[in-house]
Amino acid sequence: MPVPSADPTAPLDVPWGAPTAPLAPGGRAPGGGFDEELRRLLRSRLLLVHLLGLALGVLIVAVSLYWPGQAGETTRGQGYWWGLALPLTECLSGAVVLWRSPGMSQRSLRLWELAHFGTLAVYCGLSRFESLARVDEARVSPFWLPFWALASLQGFIPLILAYGVLIPNTRRRSLLVVGALTGVPFAALAAAAAVSPAVRDEFTPLVFQNAASMIFPAAIAVFAAARATALQRRAFEAERRAEQIGQYALKRKLGEGGMGEVWLAEHALLKRPCAVKFIRPDLAAHPAMAARFAREVHAVTGLTHANTVRVYDYGRAEDGSFYYVMEYLDGPTLEALVRESGPLPPGRVVYLLRQVCEALMEAHAAGLVHRDLKPGNVIVAALGGRRDVAKLLDFGLVQDLSADAADRLTRTGTVLGTPAYMSPEQAAGESALDARGDVYSLGAVAFFALCDRPPFQGKALGQLLAAHRSEAPPALADLRPDVPADLAAVVARCLAKDPRDRFQSAAELDRVLAQCGCAADWSAERAAEWWQAKTGSAKL
Repeated sequence: MPVPSADPTAPLDVPWGAPTAPLAPGGRAPGGGFDEELRRLLRSRLLLVHLLGLALGVLIVAVSLYWPGQAGETTRGQGYWWGLALPLTECLSGAVVLWRSPGMSQRSLRLWELAHFGTLAVYCGLSRFESLARVDEARVSPFWLPFWALASLQGFIPLILAYGVLIPNTRRRSLLVVGALTGVPFAALAAAAAVSPAVRDEFTPLVFQNAASMIFPAAIAVFAAARATALQRRAFEAERRAEQIGQYALKRKLGEGGMGEVWLAEHALLKRPCAVKFIRPDLAAHPAMAARFAREVHAVTGLTHANTVRVYDYGRAEDGSFYYVMEYLDGPTLEALVRESGPLPPGRVVYLLRQVCEALMEAHAAGLVHRDLKPGNVIVAALGGRRDVAKLLDFGLVQDLSADAADRLTRTGTVLGTPAYMSPEQAAGESALDARGDVYSLGAVAFFALCDRPPFQGKALGQLLAAHRSEAPPALADLRPDVPADLAAVVARCLAKDPRDRFQSAAELDRVLAQCGCAADWSAERAAEWWQAKTGSAKL
């Protein structure tokens, strides 16, 4: 079974055995293009930190050589130069290797990153231990010990900040590495307490003092690492999206979801606006998902009804993502319309539902079951000088009943669809779905349009699926008393648990909706008046 979404309005559309990594900020899953960009950035940042470490080491040597007083003699007497030779050699050799290896893999760069910061952390830890372990209880008063301990932290704070600010990382990985780097000075303090009575006597206060000094740099490093990577991904996506896909110039992102994202585009020659739907590269690479994409395109291109979205073109982008080009629809989804304006008048709901029924009639006649009917897949568009034109889109989970069983994109026991709107048989993972499943989902869409909520809500995923299978939906009269009884009865019949008790086709449902008393309450003229008044006061 696919990995479930916590959002009941989000589709369960991850294919069997496909990667289930969530989308990163910016909408698209990590693809080959961003991975290569990240590899180059990581190499340049590692080269930078090696050079900065080398410069800092040289500066420390220079200051120690020419610093007046006894400090230089003391450090030289303690073998200071031999200790400093380790990080200096590592920084110099690392910079040379990184400079001469522009094609180093990201895995090798990550290992080099850990080796570099680990070496510097070990050096700083040994220096801190040596400094604190030499504290003489008779010569150093407890008053100066806290200052001595803070001074020995001076190497760790810039090291942690450099890692968080300069190295591109995920939040989880930066948290693990920063946590390890932060633990080194405390390990050095504990080791020093084992050999120095002065440190041992003040160990607990020193731990709290050092924790207070380290917590803010560590938090800043983790936040900066995750935020910087998110911004880099967004910048990369913006740069890539600024390029032209085939003959289509991409303008701006319209939305995103578990499968990918949709962009507003323009045909380079015709100057016609269109919408380009991109499918995540990791999903498009999966054979079952690739077959599903092809089925969606072929299914929709074979449908010609005015209330079904039209598809113009399809192909693959350079980063491996699958895309297809469809007509751009000016208007909100039914979900956005209800969220913005509240529950719709019963007559308007009937007006929109009948148009969706007409689109389904053609699809069902062609042997296609949509399987993902929901308010987010119905656009309330302005088209051909008319308003409230319902357009059915997103046939990504379509099932072709005319195809051979071996070619169907469905399996028994696999739940696909949007939990809040799926039929009981779909929630049970049955493979034998037919047009009556779409009738149930359309009833749930009608329920949402009338009440601003799906029939079942506020439940865990398993409880939500069980509710569709066995729990009676709330009565419309209890939630919205002004809904006419005949329309409430139609919706209740659509939501019947047994498919035999529902309307047996979209055509039958359309005929019954036309007979509702409120069917004449809404028209194209009423829609034009409503939108004129609405756009004069608020923009959707």
